[in-house]
Amino acid sequence: MSTDGNSPEEQRKRKFASDCFKKATEAMSKQNWDYAVEMFSVAIKMAPDNLMYRQSLRGVERKKYKDNKSGKSMAFLTVNSIRSKIKKARGAKNWAEMDTAAEEGLTVNPWDAHFNADLGEACRERGCYEVATFAYETAVENAPENKDMLIALANMYERKRDYTNAVKTLERVMRLDPLNGAIRSKIQSLGADEVIDRGGYGGATNTQEVKSDAKQGYEESVKGGAKNPQEMLAPGESAENDLLRAIKKDPGSLANYLKLADYYKREGDLEKAAGAFKLALDVSGDPNVREQMEDVELEMVRKNLLFAKEAANQSPTDAVAKQNRIDLAKELLDQEIEIYSRRTERYPNDMKLKNELAQRFMQANKPALAIPLLQQASKDSRLEAQVLVNLGLCFLKQKQNPLAARQFKKAVEKLTASEHPQPFKDCHYWLARLAEEAGDLAGAEAHYLEILGIDYAYKDVSARLEKIQGELGKSGDVDLGNSDE
Repeated sequence: MSTDGNSPEEQRKRKFASDCFKKATEAMSKQNWDYAVEMFSVAIKMAPDNLMYRQSLRGVERKKYKDNKSGKSMAFLTVNSIRSKIKKARGAKNWAEMDTAAEEGLTVNPWDAHFNADLGEACRERGCYEVATFAYETAVENAPENKDMLIALANMYERKRDYTNAVKTLERVMRLDPLNGAIRSKIQSLGADEVIDRGGYGGATNTQEVKSDAKQGYEESVKGGAKNPQEMLAPGESAENDLLRAIKKDPGSLANYLKLADYYKREGDLEKAAGAFKLALDVSGDPNVREQMEDVELEMVRKNLLFAKEAANQSPTDAVAKQNRIDLAKELLDQEIEIYSRRTERYPNDMKLKNELAQRFMQANKPALAIPLLQQASKDSRLEAQVLVNLGLCFLKQKQNPLAARQFKKAVEKLTASEHPQPFKDCHYWLARLAEEAGDLAGAEAHYLEILGIDYAYKDVSARLEKIQGELGKSGDVDLGNSDE
């Protein structure tokens, strides 16, 4: 934030904060974590809205505790008194005091989801929205199934007009609470809000004339060419017909088409929703509308594929049902590759999108196309561990084993069995296989043991380990098949 227009006192505080930040970074270079924490803490008190100061402080706190994910030893002895301070400050609506207390808690355990959420709440009330968003993001990283924290984070994204992440966050809530109608409705409305906000269509009228040529079926009913008894309903009796009338009255207004599409999505009529988005695209030519339409079309194919899988499972000898499932799976994959390819061009800095496209190329057995996307996506620390595993798998497909091993070794340092169970197993498995191939039986044994510690039935690990231990002369050291624990 610029100091232009700030009082001399405010400028003095920010200058002092900057000096403290410099001292903290110097302390970091010397791995003097305690002094770095102290200086960063002073800096954020002087400039509470500075996101970089907060992020730097959190990073140093984690370094101090060697990324142990639990913070200070015997932290439970001190956290209760800190939580009492937070509760008292919240009751008094003393947000600055609550901010300070939450930061005190985070010096004890920077991974504590509740302290991070408390910080998010305090900063939100203080108007420090960037910091609040960061705090809530950290909270949900450490409590991914906490619905209240997810909703609070979604609200921050919405406040920033980051509708894409708001929707993704609320979709996580829906997976936890599938019957939550309020969240479902909110997701639908945010989709329309995004398009209207990006395109500036909120008050648009008569953006272009609707084509006069005859329309058939659904488009005809929307444009006014069809006559049916439902059109005789009085205003207010049918949301659908009210929107159809509004479109007939002003066919150039994009907002009405988006509201109609939203209505059909809420009703579960994806085909009509796609049709409404198609009309909205005809009116506006807006690529954001195209993306909304594509998302609905993908959802239609996914649902059809789900039904096809169920049919094939119920009739395993039905060759037609089996082929239908295969064809739909290919259709979905082809559409996703086409759509995600366009979007990565439009949003070149969206690493999550590049990762999604890379995974589709992997499914299509096109590792050469996936590799450069994964290399770019690995720059996002939130994706890095899984992306490195996928990179290793791609290099294996390319028969570049040394490069594969390099990726797996980098990934294994970032993976934990509790947070990344599947990538953890995959990574250790292929490191073990590569070690076997290189004749490093002891190394292979170590990796296989890591897997058996959490999943005895994973692939052929138990058989491979037994064989290796026999070759190493350790066959009597452990009994892989008779453990009662």
